[in-house]
Amino acid sequence: MQDHVLQEWVERVSQQYFGLPFRHRATFNGRLKSTGGRYFTKTHNIEISPHQLRNYGEEETEKIIKHELCHYHLHIMKRGYNHRDQDFKQLLARVGGTRFCKALPAGEKRKPEPFRFKLLCRSCGMEYMRKRKTDPRRYACGKCRGQLLLYKLDFISKT
Repeated sequence: MQDHVLQEWVERVSQQYFGLPFRHRATFNGRLKSTGGRYFTKTHNIEISPHQLRNYGEEETEKIIKHELCHYHLHIMKRGYNHRDQDFKQLLARVGGTRFCKALPAGEKRKPEPFRFKLLCRSCGMEYMRKRKTDPRRYACGKCRGQLLLYKLDFISKT
């Protein structure tokens, strides 16, 4: 689904369930993994996770849209738009939005990054594996306080 289709969908849900127009932008954000969507108070824009749509369908995604629209409309009307506010809870129940999105399957999580660097102590031979490059002059061996050397690891990618 494209962003312009999501924009029309959010505008339609806003008119149908809230009786008010949605005059800002709604977009997908593929980086949202632990949340279904988010509302920005400064720009009034809404972002929705495409992973929720792919895994749980349009019905669950529409509940997330309703949740974000509750934040949007209450904030515009200068009423309690936070999760703990009574105005938010009542409006969310009235329109049938969801309080929490469903957790994504384990396969959706980011794969761990492999170790690409190794710090080696010149004195005792202690090895420290690192994913990011570090300056060995800024550190000392935790075992013997010796000087460290940085090595770049070469590995064969299995893709």
